[in-house]
Amino acid sequence: MQKNTFTGTKSYIATDDLKISVNAAVTLQRPILVKGEPGTGKTQLAIEIAEALGRPLFEWHIKSTTKAQQGMYDYDAVARLRDSQLGDDRVHDIANYIVKGKVWEAFDSEIQPVLLIDEIDKADIEFPNDLLQELDRMEFFVYETKELVKAKHRPIIIITSNNEKELPDAFLRRCFFHYIKFPDKNTMQAIVDVHFPKLKKILLKEALDAFYKVRDVPGLKKKPSTSELLDWIKLLLAEDVSADVLRNSDSRKSIPPFYGALLKNEQDVHLFEQLVFMESRNR
Repeated sequence: MQKNTFTGTKSYIATDDLKISVNAAVTLQRPILVKGEPGTGKTQLAIEIAEALGRPLFEWHIKSTTKAQQGMYDYDAVARLRDSQLGDDRVHDIANYIVKGKVWEAFDSEIQPVLLIDEIDKADIEFPNDLLQELDRMEFFVYETKELVKAKHRPIIIITSNNEKELPDAFLRRCFFHYIKFPDKNTMQAIVDVHFPKLKKILLKEALDAFYKVRDVPGLKKKPSTSELLDWIKLLLAEDVSADVLRNSDSRKSIPPFYGALLKNEQDVHLFEQLVFMESRNR
């Protein structure tokens, strides 16, 4: 059943401002550019929008070597040369060597799709500008087959960025922007409730207190994210860690159990251990 308004899903807690932004971008028929800390659910947002609205999802995950052209199509000249050497009749039709990209697949969809362009800032600085015309006009030309590909429906486009590099102004002008703030305790509690509905409230309170104390340590290279909190809670439950253990393991007394699920590099672990040691001496 298709809907036209995004209100979140049972498995994804969307704040009011996020829902407003998504629906505004859909209304304006503009891509929504989503930024935020790693682990705040930017990529998952596209998946949940597709589920909530009943739309097919096409995911294009960008790497440092990705070119904008690959989103439209790739011409496999190597395969054609190999088939030519083998005497394969397929070589007479160049269309056999055109590989559709995720943008083309989305344009071909019989139902308005959701197109995710994930971590656009990983690519070359010219990558966003190279997509401008195709995303504006909803069409592109395949030079090898002399074919004009037009979108059957304008996709709902979700573009994510981790702010690794600045995006061009011309590209930003064409997007609706939303920054996903890191969840406060109330929102985080609702997120945890979705994943661990039977979690005891006292354990949840102590886990969240310990988690936010770790995040508040000044100078951390990588603050723990929502996904890392969920992994940590899963470990606490698997090892049957009590709320009392967490209550007595705050940053003023000792290191929380399984802190390796929260801190992901030796610099942050060393910083945290130093802080614990200094604060224990000052008690």
